[in-house]
Amino acid sequence: MSGTSERHEDPIRVLIVDDEPGLVETLAVAVTEAGWRPYSAADGESALLTARGCAPHAVVLDGMLPGLDGVQVLRRLRYENPRLPVLMLTARDALEHRIDGLTAGADDYVTKPFSLEEVVLRLRGLLRRAGVEDAKGDEPVLAVGDLILVERTREAHRDGTPIELTAKEFDLLWLLMSHPRQVLSKAQILDHVWSSSFDASGNLVEAYISNLRKKIDKGRAPMIRTLRRMGYTIRPAQEGR
Repeated sequence: MSGTSERHEDPIRVLIVDDEPGLVETLAVAVTEAGWRPYSAADGESALLTARGCAPHAVVLDGMLPGLDGVQVLRRLRYENPRLPVLMLTARDALEHRIDGLTAGADDYVTKPFSLEEVVLRLRGLLRRAGVEDAKGDEPVLAVGDLILVERTREAHRDGTPIELTAKEFDLLWLLMSHPRQVLSKAQILDHVWSSSFDASGNLVEAYISNLRKKIDKGRAPMIRTLRRMGYTIRPAQEGR
């Protein structure tokens, strides 16, 4: 049986590895509602055994596990299946674990606490890039930290909370989120969002950035940054400045 026929006949299998039973159960419900089949393990050794048995299409892996930690498990999973998509879960203050995980080959990460919507969207993106989930069942989605944009519906959410955006605000935010951590100049923004490199008012970009900050960052850790004389960038709030 070819890999393509298996994807159409069998449900997508997602292995959830975490030592918090309540969190595993909640994630399993979200995975099931997404149309996938969840498997679970509470420690590193069990995760490796379960992975060999169920051959998951993707793994949600906690970075801090009893026994073998998440990075050790990740390295072994990568050794056995180099193309397996892995989404790591990390504590908000565990920067070292995030760096270790990404260095070891994690495809993406989310920090606790997180919204289930964010986890599912990130998993869907990993599955799509891996060619596991059919593109027709997916829709273009961008996620940076806990901020999520859905292109088809032009919806925005941060930490699960809906954010109302005008058409140009959405276009500007989409541009920034399409280039996370990359500094975009005013000229680049004008060219992509307004199809012009000329700003007659002199502060069009600043005004829209200010509006986005009020909607995206108000009452939360800031994501949109200004680099003086260079431009603007967006990055997950937990990365700091």
